[in-house]
Amino acid sequence: IYSIKLAEDMSEFEEKAVEETPEEDTSLANSDVTTKYQEAAKIANATMLEVMAMCVPDARVLDICVAGDAAIMEKTSLIFRSKKGAKVEKGVAFPVCLSVNNCVCHYSPLASDESTVLALGDLVKLDLGVHVDGYIAVAAHTFRVTATGGQLAALEEGQESVTGPAADVMNAAYTAAEVAARMIKPGNTNKQVAEAVKSVAEAFGVTTMAGTVMHQMKRFVIDASKVIILRDDSDKKVDTCTFEAGEVYAVDVCFTTGEGKPREENARTTLFKRNVDKSYSLRMKASRAFFSEVQKSAPTMPFTLRTVEDERQAKLGVRECVQHELLTPYPVLFERPDTVVAHVKFTVLLLPSGTAKVTGVELPAGMYVSDADKVVSEELQALLAEEMGSKKKKKNKKKKAASEKA
Repeated sequence: IYSIKLAEDMSEFEEKAVEETPEEDTSLANSDVTTKYQEAAKIANATMLEVMAMCVPDARVLDICVAGDAAIMEKTSLIFRSKKGAKVEKGVAFPVCLSVNNCVCHYSPLASDESTVLALGDLVKLDLGVHVDGYIAVAAHTFRVTATGGQLAALEEGQESVTGPAADVMNAAYTAAEVAARMIKPGNTNKQVAEAVKSVAEAFGVTTMAGTVMHQMKRFVIDASKVIILRDDSDKKVDTCTFEAGEVYAVDVCFTTGEGKPREENARTTLFKRNVDKSYSLRMKASRAFFSEVQKSAPTMPFTLRTVEDERQAKLGVRECVQHELLTPYPVLFERPDTVVAHVKFTVLLLPSGTAKVTGVELPAGMYVSDADKVVSEELQALLAEEMGSKKKKKNKKKKAASEKA
C-alpha cells in the first residue's frame, strides 16, 4: 500500500533516468530484463513460503522480519555473480513486514521496540519485495498462524471452513486481485481496473482500504507515475492512463470489514524511502551521518532503520530528513480492533504472450466459504475463467498442427 505522493515525486526521476541512459532498454522487450524480473519473483515467492513457515505461536515478529530480510539477501547473493565488469545490485526492494490482525501494513519493528508476539489464529499480512539489478518483484499474502507454521494447500479433514465476514473479506481481496491482474493489459485503463475492483468489494459487502494504490514499477522505481487508485474519496486525483506492452505493475488490494479508514497509533515508523529529487543541507551531525549511510545502502529502494548500523543515530537523524522531505515514511497503520483486514499483492509482467503473474501465494482451497449470493458479475466470472497469458496455448496449437500434418 503506497502513497500517490511517492509516484508524483518519482516522475521527474524517471525522466532523468531515461535521458541519462537512452541506449539501455529496460523494458520487457529486453529478454535479459525479463529474466531478472523472473529471478526476483522466484526469490520473492520462496521467501514468502519460508517466512510463513516461521509464523508459529510465541514467535516474535522482529525475529521473523530480520530472518526474512536475511533470506532475501542470501538468495540474491547466489545469482548474477559478477566475474568481470560492473557489479549487479540486488537484494531487498521492500523490507519484510508482518502486520497482525487489525494492523493494516508496514509493521517491521526495531530491536529496541517491544515486538508483537504471534498467537495461534492471528491473521497476518506478510509483505515483501526483491530486486535484481533494480528490477523489482513484490508480493503480499494474508494467512492465519497455525501450530506448525506455513499454510495448508487445502482444508484438511476435520477442519472447519471460515465463514461470514472473515471469509468474505478474504475471498473478495483475492478475487479482486485476480480480476485486476487480468484487466491490466495493453489498451485498458486504470479507471477500468478501479471500477472492476470496486464492483468486487460491493459484491462481497466489504470496504476498500483508503490509500490503497497499485503502482507501475520500473528499474529502481518501486512506485512509478502510472497508478491505479482504488478509492475515489481521496483528495488526490489521478489522471487516466493506458497500460502498454512491456510494462510491469504491482497488483495491490486491501479490503476490510470495517470502514476502511486506517490510522496511526503508537507503533514506531521504521520504513522509509529516499526522495531522489529532493535536496537539503542537513544541520545535525547525526542527520548527516545517517543520510550519508542511506545514500550508500538504499539510494532508491524502501529500507528499514534496522539496516542502519547505529540505531540511536538513525532515530535522531531520520526526523530532520523526513521534516525536509529527503525521506518519505511508510507509517504503521491500523483499522479498528473488531475488524478483519485482508491484503494481497503480486507482480504482473505485460509480456508479448499476455499478462503474466509472477509472484503471489494462493488461498487454501475450501478454507474460506462465502454465502452463495456473494458472487461477482457474469462478466467478471468470465474474465476469471480465462487463463493468464497465451504463450502455452499457441505452442500447443503449433504442435497439434504439426502432428496432424505428419
